[in-house]
Amino acid sequence: MVATIAQWVEGARLRTLPIVIAPVIIGTAAAVDTTGKPAWLEAILALVVGLLLQVGVNYANDYSDGIRGTDDVRVGPLRLTGSGLAKPTTVRNAAFACFGLAGIVGAFLVVSTASWPLLLVGLAAIFAAWGYTGGKNPYGYRGLGEVFVFIFFGLVATLGTAYTQAHQLTLPAYIGAVGTGLIATALLMANNIRDIPTDKEVGKMTLAVRLGDPAARISYVMMLTLAILLPLVMVSTHAWMWLVLLTVPLCVLPSWTVLRNHEPGALIPVLKQTGIINLVYAALFTVAIVMELALA
Repeated sequence: MVATIAQWVEGARLRTLPIVIAPVIIGTAAAVDTTGKPAWLEAILALVVGLLLQVGVNYANDYSDGIRGTDDVRVGPLRLTGSGLAKPTTVRNAAFACFGLAGIVGAFLVVSTASWPLLLVGLAAIFAAWGYTGGKNPYGYRGLGEVFVFIFFGLVATLGTAYTQAHQLTLPAYIGAVGTGLIATALLMANNIRDIPTDKEVGKMTLAVRLGDPAARISYVMMLTLAILLPLVMVSTHAWMWLVLLTVPLCVLPSWTVLRNHEPGALIPVLKQTGIINLVYAALFTVAIVMELALA
């Protein structure tokens, strides 16, 4: 059996890509707040790096969980390795190819902007992407996956984007980085809540497993709440940050589902909904900065 192109696309888990698009949007907005204009080439390169890393992480996770038997019995989207649709080595090589391309594009971004400290950060991101579920002692199996997502798909992605464009980091960059990182972490939490029963069986001790079902569900809502409230600390200098509160209505349905619906399959739409929340959050954050500059 050979996986089709459509199945490879499904295996890439496109619903997770907003967690790398949002930080690039916010990082660019923070840079514009400093420089007054966006650096489109740098923003596009940062986005390409993020997308390649995320797809690479997804294929690496597919491979590592598949060979460990973690995905033998699960509720959720297609897994290439666990389903037997693709050879484990093929999925692994697809992950490595994504990491390699991300490294090449990232190196070009660093060199072209003379952002030399980001070379080490980029290498750390690639090793961390593989170490999530790969290797002999994957940290994703020890409850540290959410830490990785917050650091690399929140802080690093946002601050790295801002730094390559403005060569300095400001309060909007830090606040936006923490906010989008929390939403990305909430997305992973929702995914791991769904998998608590099967993860327990195979010894995959995600943070959701360690917290327990009730606390994990509450943590999802708390992450979204804190992310939305954080930008309000800037209203004295960025009055339009109140716009971020318009994200609240989008949080109601997924939060209700996470708190009240205990059917594993019911959490699948929450992943897409959380990704949309992250994109809208980034868009409103950007609009707030643009409005401030336009009316200054």
